[in-house]
Amino acid sequence: MLTRSELGRVVEANWDRQLQWLQSLTSFPSERGQEAACQDWIARSFSDRGWVVDRYALSDVSMEHLPGYSPAVDVDYENAIQVIGALRAPNPCGKSLILQGHVDVVPPGPSDMWTDGPYAALVRDGKLFARGACDMKAGVCAMVFALDALREAGFLPGSDVFVQTVTEEESTGNGALSTLARGYRADACLIPEPTQQNILRASLGVMWFRLSVRGTPAHVAESEQGTSAILSTFHLINALEEFTLQLNERVQRHPWFSKLSSPIKFNPGKIRGGDWASSTPAWCELDCRIAVLPGLSLDAFRQEITEVVNKAAANDPFLANTPPQIIWNGFQAEDYVLEPGTDFETAMRNAHAAVTGQPAKEILFTGVTDCRFYGRYYGIPALCYGAKGSQIHGFDEHVDLDSVRQTTMVIADFVQRWCGLRRI
Repeated sequence: MLTRSELGRVVEANWDRQLQWLQSLTSFPSERGQEAACQDWIARSFSDRGWVVDRYALSDVSMEHLPGYSPAVDVDYENAIQVIGALRAPNPCGKSLILQGHVDVVPPGPSDMWTDGPYAALVRDGKLFARGACDMKAGVCAMVFALDALREAGFLPGSDVFVQTVTEEESTGNGALSTLARGYRADACLIPEPTQQNILRASLGVMWFRLSVRGTPAHVAESEQGTSAILSTFHLINALEEFTLQLNERVQRHPWFSKLSSPIKFNPGKIRGGDWASSTPAWCELDCRIAVLPGLSLDAFRQEITEVVNKAAANDPFLANTPPQIIWNGFQAEDYVLEPGTDFETAMRNAHAAVTGQPAKEILFTGVTDCRFYGRYYGIPALCYGAKGSQIHGFDEHVDLDSVRQTTMVIADFVQRWCGLRRI
């Protein structure tokens, strides 16, 4: 087994190349529906390493019948490219592994509100700034260069490793699901999301839905003769915020998520409506995100949301006769918990301790990760462990480069513990 100093030496020797790779990766504006160029670049990078590459589009895979599938949101899956690099061991001597990361990023917002622009990928004060630098292209970089470090030291993993870069993590998770539908399996899955170098044990489920609300148009000079779909929508928002307070009271009975303060988050994230500034708006659409109460089925949770919306609509003079439509699109995701005691977690903790000299801490997440697909539906234990950073989904998102270097070492050490090593 390679020692900490040996791993540190090979990671450091590759560091300039690794940083350049990360800067190239984060310079791609791989927003939803625009990830293909980034994925093609990754596919070439994997092929250059001698890995067997499987590049495919989500439209090539049948997933609608599978547990965990979420309905797509306003995107063409023919351009949603996924990439898998396979390192096969002819005579496995350890356990197999999936290393998975997503390359899709959320929209950056107004570019002029970034110090250097969202895709400048500049380094300042030991940090790399770019949309997706922290969430989670630094993790993708760390998992790739962890394997490079082992190779630099003269070794390959002793068992099969599948390096996966997926899309749709920020909206449905269907990228991760597609890899399983395509038949890829392993004894564990490590996803280097930015956990501040903590072990992410559990994440909540998330549900997206769109409220489609109607109104009656009228000239604003006679607004009392019309109704405002936008104002009616805010009435529904208030009802859902009150529902969220009730959910946070109910979650206090959960063995894991009760440890968090107000873990159920509701966000009215995107609104559009109306046709003319001098007409009362005849329509409004609101895209919402809410955490799913753990332990409740998705069907039961959808029914509760429907009841909240219908009750609020019944108290609105116009909506009572013209009820809003609820469209379930995007995330329909259940919670996931990796229970303590797995050999997988033990190996991850040992790798962290060996590299950092400190015991690993664990965290719970009020958002969602792709871990649920592997652990909840396919019996593959999964956890997240990744670098430190800040401003995820915000302006001037950045990742701490020292933590990227250290995370690369931790993943390399974990791979040798979990998969074993074979000499080149």
